[in-house]
Amino acid sequence: MEEFGRIIISETAANSENPQDVVNSNISVINLMREEKIDDDLIHEDALMSYYLDYYTSKYTEGNFSKFVYDSGWNKELNELIEEGLALIGAEKHLELFQAQSKRVRLLSSVKIDKFKKGKFEGVNPTRDLLNNDTFFELEENLAVLNAAFLKSHPDTEVLSVDEMFDALEEFVGHEIKRA
Repeated sequence: MEEFGRIIISETAANSENPQDVVNSNISVINLMREEKIDDDLIHEDALMSYYLDYYTSKYTEGNFSKFVYDSGWNKELNELIEEGLALIGAEKHLELFQAQSKRVRLLSSVKIDKFKKGKFEGVNPTRDLLNNDTFFELEENLAVLNAAFLKSHPDTEVLSVDEMFDALEEFVGHEIKRA
């Protein structure tokens, strides 16, 4: 099976005033593909990159940088994807912050970072507190706006009706997909 060479977003999302709708539409397509047991290697790499940028943004928003580190398990491949993604969507200030925060994690001993990842997030947690950085919330770059603009302007993006989205995915997986 070859890669699904398209990024699909719904007409509704593309016409929405809220940029997060575009990002969420892409996420829905990826989640559906995963439910259909499509390997990530077969999903458009820029669609996945957008997906993980949103993951990073939501984790940071939920509980600061430490929440991202804790929930992601500080995964090297994921971090590289996020770094590439921030550069690709033109989020230069967020990229600088991510690189600075990554350096902060690398300066921790492996014992300390492992203990953090395996321990409780809540309560007294000096490592969590050390990893937090509120600069994220002060940056003039809106990651949802940049991410949505990237998806909408991508040469492989197709804006489709919900029925057309299912048709395209069913053609790719080779069978009918149950619609909710």
